[in-house]
Amino acid sequence: MKTATKIEQILPEYRPVLFIDDSNGAEFIISSTVATKETAKAKDKKEYPVFHLEISSSSHPFYTGNEKILDTAGRVEKFKARQAVAKESKSKVKKVKKSVK
Repeated sequence: MKTATKIEQILPEYRPVLFIDDSNGAEFIISSTVATKETAKAKDKKEYPVFHLEISSSSHPFYTGNEKILDTAGRVEKFKARQAVAKESKSKVKKVKKSVK
């Protein structure tokens, strides 16, 4: 019988883990040391410890090419409106300072 070395006692055990992407239901079986309490059956009908992901390579816009288009025109207009209000209030402060002198 082989005794475990100190390093083997410290390091966690690698085992197959089922990772499930909650955004699209994609499943990956990857060797991992992640701690899980839940188990589930994969598509291959075997039971694995399961870890749920919010996003993975199967749903991330960088990997899928489905980028979300941001409303940049709306953001620019909001920025310009804030700048106009700030400029207007600054000019009011200057007028008040001149009238006080």
